[in-house]
Amino acid sequence: MRRSVHSAFEEAGPERDTLVRSLKAAGAAIVAWALTGWWLHAPMALLAPWTAVALVCGTVYRSLRTGLQQCAVIALGTVWASASMAITRDQTMAAMLLTVPFMTLIGTYRRFGEQGLFGATTALFVITAGSSSAATVGHRLLETVIGAVVGISVNALVLPPVHLRSVRDRLGRFARGTSELLDTMARGLREEDGLDGAASWHGEATRLALSLQGVAEARSWAMEGARLNPARRLRRTGPPPPPVSEDMRWGRVSSRVLAVTRTLSGVGGDDAELPGPSPRYLADLADVLDGTARVCEQAAAPLFPGGGRAGERDTTAADGAWDSVRSLAGTFHLQKGEAAAVSGELLVETRQLLNELTRSP
Repeated sequence: MRRSVHSAFEEAGPERDTLVRSLKAAGAAIVAWALTGWWLHAPMALLAPWTAVALVCGTVYRSLRTGLQQCAVIALGTVWASASMAITRDQTMAAMLLTVPFMTLIGTYRRFGEQGLFGATTALFVITAGSSSAATVGHRLLETVIGAVVGISVNALVLPPVHLRSVRDRLGRFARGTSELLDTMARGLREEDGLDGAASWHGEATRLALSLQGVAEARSWAMEGARLNPARRLRRTGPPPPPVSEDMRWGRVSSRVLAVTRTLSGVGGDDAELPGPSPRYLADLADVLDGTARVCEQAAAPLFPGGGRAGERDTTAADGAWDSVRSLAGTFHLQKGEAAAVSGELLVETRQLLNELTRSP
């Protein structure tokens, strides 16, 4: 929690976006209550801020779509509950028996999306209020509409969310995490019991691969954030997201890292199924991974502010890494038996990994 608070105030990112959205939702609720409870003295002013909070969504388009869904389901819940109160002559228990099962079922209709639950809860508010006159029903619908207008307006006009940073942030965090993992592997292989940490390396590679799956979701949010957003051109949104080809490239990098860590975890430990490569081979592999970590760090630099443009990087690290690969290939010819099969797989995967990182975007 302390790190999240620090990040929210120090730099733009998901933590700050969450803080801004929370403050906007709170402000929308206060404004909605001021209009209905303080100015209009509405009998159920609670519905306005309740609706306003729910409609400060992640994008302006989602706020509009959610607003329509919520107004429809709340109107249905209000009218149905009021009719049930009129039929049962304001008998609360009888009205609940007529209303809650139906509204709970109708709330599962896919057209209502996640807003279906609001129909049943609104009906409960109406029934427990104990009045079913036409004027009261009209007030409840008016309060809902006011809350919807306030929530949508606040989300659209006060720092409207555009989500252009999300793709770059997620790719950057994955790339930086991959560089750190490769560096950790290189340092570990130089130790006496170099393969002892192989299982943890494979677990970290798996976690990084799972985090990369969120990039597609981030792209979807970025596209949705630009729809029906009246102020997106007025905000300083930063550079556009990287091209989709970068997602594919880092996905291939993830596959190669997973393959290397899986092979190392299979030969490391007391219950290894195959014999591991020779100490000399592992030392040369450590040099390859160390150089690859530097190349990965350079490839990740354009994803961060001030990191330069893609393709404008020093080739010294890449040249050194390829020299290490050639040395590793020479050591491979000294391996024998089953150890040669393991060494060959590691050589192929590290070569492909470095090839992906040095390929022009």
